[in-house]
Amino acid sequence: MSGVLEVIVLTTLAGITIPLGGFLAKIEHLHPQWLEDEFRHSVIAFGGGVLLAAVALVLVPEGISEQPPWIASLAILSGGICFMYCDIFLATHRSSAAQLLAMLLDFVPESLALGASFATNSQSVGLLLAILIGLQNLPEGFNAYRELDSSSTMRKSVILPGFCLLVLLGPASGLTGYYLLSLFPRLVGLIMLFAAGGILYLTFQDIAPQAQIEQRWAPSLGAVIGFVFGLVAQMIIA
Repeated sequence: MSGVLEVIVLTTLAGITIPLGGFLAKIEHLHPQWLEDEFRHSVIAFGGGVLLAAVALVLVPEGISEQPPWIASLAILSGGICFMYCDIFLATHRSSAAQLLAMLLDFVPESLALGASFATNSQSVGLLLAILIGLQNLPEGFNAYRELDSSSTMRKSVILPGFCLLVLLGPASGLTGYYLLSLFPRLVGLIMLFAAGGILYLTFQDIAPQAQIEQRWAPSLGAVIGFVFGLVAQMIIA
């Protein structure tokens, strides 16, 4: 299988879990109270674990390989700050698309990195990314569907078809990474670190509710800053 075909197949399979998660959320009538409580919280926790695995196993190790500590730190902080302001904007405008935006803000950068990894003969990294993207898109699709379904401003009949269209973002981003970003390996590393900072913010803001105060965003950004301090120390000592 050629590199281009592998990128298309893997990013498509990873993206298919978005509408699959939405479909699982749609069948809540099978056992509504149980779905509302144990299952929903289990899905959220599972998604948080996968996101942290993507950060710890792929995004940060690969992203820092060609970056000096201060560049790596700025990239992670930039991702955290960018996601924080997106979160503030959505909260201010009472948007029902917070989970959807969060899903896209890590799906697209990771797909870009996946495509670039295949172009630079790092297939093992690309395959691991594809698995992690698929696993995290499932709970994120689940949560995004429920959030949009509860909105009074969106027709429920268009949510799942819209999720199916989002699958196309995977191959489009993957091919962009394959053909363009592979020429700039340091830029790929920066994208990975930017996504890692955003994922860390979202994990502590949305998935670890005990770390947040309602209508306050700084505590979750503090988790990103703490991670950066540990990263700089590790990079300087190594």
